[in-house]
Amino acid sequence: MPTGVAMRDVREQLFDAAERILLQDGPSALTSRAVTAAAGCAKGVLHRHFADFDAFLAELVLDRIARVDQQAAALRESAGTGTVVGNLTAALTTVFGSVAVAIISLVTFRDELRARLRQARPTGVPLLAEATAMIASYLVAEQAQGRIAADADVDVLAPTLIGAGHLLFADRKGTPPEAEAVGKVVTAVIAGALTG
Repeated sequence: MPTGVAMRDVREQLFDAAERILLQDGPSALTSRAVTAAAGCAKGVLHRHFADFDAFLAELVLDRIARVDQQAAALRESAGTGTVVGNLTAALTTVFGSVAVAIISLVTFRDELRARLRQARPTGVPLLAEATAMIASYLVAEQAQGRIAADADVDVLAPTLIGAGHLLFADRKGTPPEAEAVGKVVTAVIAGALTG
């Protein structure tokens, strides 16, 4: 690899390269050499920006968690618009249609990464916990709008939706489920909680 050439947005280039590897080949293919090769840079570049490879992976996961947090704000703001089923279907598709399923596999695959993430996020499975909180906060906002029953148990509905969504998208090599299939699951889970 050439040296002395300035790279712009090095972290994002490395994160994007890692994401491509995760999506194409899974967590077992993710090495520092594979990431730097996919990013088109020397291996030392990764180690200049991160203490070690697990520190890089932890930052990758935390960066993707931040994206879920951004999505959560947009989803909450959509309360009262569109349909509840449509909003939840879109949210689940966005979360699990991205690299989230591969990241969950990565966290499961690497003990050191899990230990580092526990320092920053002590409870729950990283990414799944944030996605569950996103869905729960949206359901609470819909309760305030009167579109979800006031007595609906959001703390049960949210993880049920996340678990069902994860199972729908878990086949990394297959084609992702159609929006209609996701909507069918969402409808089945929240049918009893919808008002009107």
